[in-house]
Amino acid sequence: MLRNSITFRAILFPFLMLSAMWFVFMLQIHGFFENCSGAIIPLVPEGLKGIFFAPLLHGSFEHIIGNSVPIGVLMFLLYKFYPKVANMVFFLGWVLTGLLVWLLPPIDIFTGEYSYTCIIGASGLVYLMAFFLFFSGIFKWDTKLLAISLVVAFYYGSLIWGMLPEELFSHLEEPSKISWQTHLAGALIGSMMAFMFKKIDNKKKRFIWQFPNYYSEKDDKLWQDYKELHPDDFNELPHKKKDNVWDRLDEIRKNE
Repeated sequence: MLRNSITFRAILFPFLMLSAMWFVFMLQIHGFFENCSGAIIPLVPEGLKGIFFAPLLHGSFEHIIGNSVPIGVLMFLLYKFYPKVANMVFFLGWVLTGLLVWLLPPIDIFTGEYSYTCIIGASGLVYLMAFFLFFSGIFKWDTKLLAISLVVAFYYGSLIWGMLPEELFSHLEEPSKISWQTHLAGALIGSMMAFMFKKIDNKKKRFIWQFPNYYSEKDDKLWQDYKELHPDDFNELPHKKKDNVWDRLDEIRKNE
């Protein structure tokens, strides 16, 4: 039963993604991808390559561990419950999210100053999949998919605060290392893709007896046997005369 419920792709793709993230992180530890190499640098042509490589790069063990768990869980849910659009959502969403991050300048919301920023990490993909899974269940209005939406909202509902600049809530002596632009971009792309694909994979399961002109010889035989064994259940009840309001009024008039 468990084998039938868990698909091969739902295990393979999260495993490949996590393997790639940790392999690249090991390369970083040994001196590869130094400085801003492979990162998204907003509005800088050199930073365009980060659209493809930045989700695989991480700044510390805490950073990659914090992204590994949601990446594994959300990718599993994506490939398990949305198999027809999973590749499109993940890979196209990867590129679109990175491109939108590159287009969003890292400007201080209070001073308006632009800062040269190198953005790395898979948090954009986390937001992409979380928002896609949440809104897809709502748009499709399917019981099973709505349950997935509730699970995502319960465990990852706090992600919404990551889309807002930290300086709105506290005074930061140093610039924040968290890219709220990446979170916002992933959330926007994930929500839009949920709307775009709302009619795909939306065929509700129909039982055979729900189709027109359904006939089962076995069911018919069972019905006939039941009628023979329980004839009293099919005797017509004596007809009860129903009182008519107008007849009762006529009787009242006659008695006056």
